[in-house]
Amino acid sequence: MAQAANQELVDLFEEFYRRYYSDDVAELAREYPRESKSLELDWRDLYQMDPDLADDYINHPDDLREAAEEALRLYDLPVDVSLGRAHVRVHNVSETVPMEDIDSGTINTLVSVTGTVDTAHSTQSIVERAVFVCQRCGMETEVPQPGHTDGDLQQPYQCESCERQGPFKLDSDRSKWVDQQKFKLRESPIGDKNGKDIESILAFAEDDITGTVDPGDQITVVGVVRMKDPGEYTAASISDKYIEVSSIEPADPLEEIEISTSEEQQITDLANTSDVIERLCDSFAPSVHGYEEQKLALLLQLFGGVDKDLPDGAQIRGDIHVFLVGDPGSAKTRLLQATTKLAPKALRTNGTRTTSAGLTAAATRTSDGTSAWELEAGPVVLADEGHLAVDDLDHMPEEVSANLYEPMEEQTVSVSKGDANDVLSARTSITAAANPKYGRFDQYEPLGEQINLPPALMSRFDLIFTHIDSVDEAGDSEVASHILDVNHVGELRAQNLSTESETEDDLRKSVEPEIELSLLRKYIAYARRNCVPTLTPEAKETIEEFYVDLRSNGADEDAPVPVSARQLEAIVRLAEASARMRLSDTVDQEDADRVVALARSALQDIGVDPETGSFDADVVEQGKSGEQMETEDVICRIVGQLEEEYDEGAPIEAVVKHAEQRGVSAEKAQHVLEKQKEKGEMYQPNADHLRSI
Repeated sequence: MAQAANQELVDLFEEFYRRYYSDDVAELAREYPRESKSLELDWRDLYQMDPDLADDYINHPDDLREAAEEALRLYDLPVDVSLGRAHVRVHNVSETVPMEDIDSGTINTLVSVTGTVDTAHSTQSIVERAVFVCQRCGMETEVPQPGHTDGDLQQPYQCESCERQGPFKLDSDRSKWVDQQKFKLRESPIGDKNGKDIESILAFAEDDITGTVDPGDQITVVGVVRMKDPGEYTAASISDKYIEVSSIEPADPLEEIEISTSEEQQITDLANTSDVIERLCDSFAPSVHGYEEQKLALLLQLFGGVDKDLPDGAQIRGDIHVFLVGDPGSAKTRLLQATTKLAPKALRTNGTRTTSAGLTAAATRTSDGTSAWELEAGPVVLADEGHLAVDDLDHMPEEVSANLYEPMEEQTVSVSKGDANDVLSARTSITAAANPKYGRFDQYEPLGEQINLPPALMSRFDLIFTHIDSVDEAGDSEVASHILDVNHVGELRAQNLSTESETEDDLRKSVEPEIELSLLRKYIAYARRNCVPTLTPEAKETIEEFYVDLRSNGADEDAPVPVSARQLEAIVRLAEASARMRLSDTVDQEDADRVVALARSALQDIGVDPETGSFDADVVEQGKSGEQMETEDVICRIVGQLEEEYDEGAPIEAVVKHAEQRGVSAEKAQHVLEKQKEKGEMYQPNADHLRSI
């Protein structure tokens, strides 16, 4: 319809309130202004009453909002209160606009945008309507302020009384102030961006909706697109626009993935097949040959366990963390990339280019000269309720990687700098990859001594897998054949041939995923959205038996502790994820058997003392087995005792001899001494003696 006259619009909104929002207006009147200052208006309700009026609200938001708020002021209220400064905030607009589509055609229109808060400023009080006093004649002039600028206030051009151009002085008491929060919204990190740039846009929230967002929050913003004033930007791009926020609502990354009725049918049909787990695994990174257990583990990670809130306020995370460590060129990075393409929300970062603030969150002073702070989210926070892949984790400095302790276990990031104190959500599953410290992996050395990571960080991963590039003629032949087939299929796709021979068609089918990437991604989202599995008694018994049996191996006084309670919680998470892979609401026996076998295999890789062959939790928790720590302690005590007896230090020959008397072989004693020197804990003042540092 053509836009109605203002009074007609006011009348239409009064009628709308009477028909749809009488109770809401009455509640607002009772709570205004201490408890509530806004009427939340569902755009779809407006559309139901008058589609043309609803469309006009999108195309002419300023006029329609003014009429809606005037109707609120004139509404016959049950209590004696004025709603003259109450807001009408629209939400639930029909279509969400991608940030890349915010262009000149959307300026001064109402849009709905979903994204992740990248940076959030602290709430500030700004002048909404400034009252200036002419210093020559005392005349007061009120000047509306744009609000979104960081520059000086706009003053009157001249005094209306004496017609002189100032000077003017701001009367702070008579001016009208309002709270404002500035934040930057960026496109949510989704798995199918295919390398495209991530768009972002500034947003300004005012009054009662300030302070409601933190960095990392996934939100839907409804507001009016505005152009910045000339001089506030340097390039004609999305950065020359901002959103004047009307409403803010939390958004769920899983809900952002649209699943049609036919796709839902495909998903449920697939889940009902007897070999659904195998088919899902075969469709994960099919260009990478082998690594079946790692692919299963990464798929389990993407499906995730169940988050739990306990009666005492404690929480148990459902997110699963997986660590891949091994020789260069062993497909670790390719597997990491596959997780980011399938996760409903995903980010990827690299340990070589990450700082402490850049990894979690940073608090810095704003550039407008005020004392305000802004919080900027790093990848861990931006991936909240999603997935983060970290390559080259071993290249990350220890003071940086230490920042992962809190988010991996507590799923939060604490920021404390000056008067900026906040706790941000980091409900993020993490896949990390690293190379051995000395280039290649030595399966006969403790894992902790070969990875440039603190054992405390390694212990927070639910599963750790080693990738060993060993020579195997039969296996190497299979890998070579698969790589050549994959490359040939890539060549055929590059040629964009309309027809293929039967052999080429069979070859293409052999390396392409059985389940298309887009459908597999939607399958994962559907499972996480709809399945909340619980343990059956049979599954619980299987997991308990596995844990107790392993622990029983450490029952002897001097025996190592095989596993800790942390591994038990990891197995429960994995079992819940296995049930989700089947779209089941129960964790059955087959799920328990599957993850117990996977956990046993992973523990065999990294949780076994290479000298005794027994499971030892200290290999991961401390970086070395209990027996190795005891041997080191014996050697160090011997060196310390001999240092007191000899002026030049402990004679190496005497150290080895004393060690043999205490049951430590000469070879092992020499090995420990070399390791102590490598770590800088001992040194040789001369060729035959040692000193402790």
